[in-house]
Amino acid sequence: MTTTQAALRPRALPEGFVYLADIDPTILSEVRYAGCHNFVGRPVPGYNAPVILMTEAAALALKAVQAEIAPYNLTLKVYDAYRPQEAVDSWVRWAEDQSDHLMKAEFYPEVNKKDLFELGFIGKRSSHTRGSTVDLTLVPLPVPPQPSWKPGDPLVSGKLPKGQRFADNAIDMGTGFDFFGDESHPQNEALPLEARCNRLLLQTLMAKHGFRGITTEWWHFTLIEEPYPDTYFNFPVE
Repeated sequence: MTTTQAALRPRALPEGFVYLADIDPTILSEVRYAGCHNFVGRPVPGYNAPVILMTEAAALALKAVQAEIAPYNLTLKVYDAYRPQEAVDSWVRWAEDQSDHLMKAEFYPEVNKKDLFELGFIGKRSSHTRGSTVDLTLVPLPVPPQPSWKPGDPLVSGKLPKGQRFADNAIDMGTGFDFFGDESHPQNEALPLEARCNRLLLQTLMAKHGFRGITTEWWHFTLIEEPYPDTYFNFPVE
């Protein structure tokens, strides 16, 4: 094996964890925390590569969801799954730094970031760190183009209507991913009917295949029968 081949070889994962692409390569990913288009505006510690890691049990459940929606010309797109504790700890420090509001205009324009823990959008302990939680959406097939965001690009509120907020190639879920506000609550009745129906579709599919959602984020689901319900991991995403 050459040095280059060794460098590109996937890391050995803890028992029970897999690369989602090895289980179902048809599932799309957009790993926001490995880049700069996220609520802190920079790569998050612990995310060393734009890959999705999760428990095998959760990955197999997603594969079943993907198989069900494929005949309807839809695909899953995953933003995040396993999250190192190192990343969670970095967000605690970020929330305490009141001088850093780099991405406020898009992701949390109407809340003080120090309140994000109390509001339920981020936590000092995250179910993601147990490996069986996923943030995701639905994308039509054939896959529409996905614009790239670069540091310095204009920021607009993630609660604006589709076509006015940052372009996402997903079906309309009413807000952008990781918008921290009431508009992201799955049962928000003030949203347009299309977005509410799209959220209901996602929730129904995920529940059918063993996941439960939360009350604050339409994109967030945890496998009910997760294999490590009491273990918070801290190995890097690479």
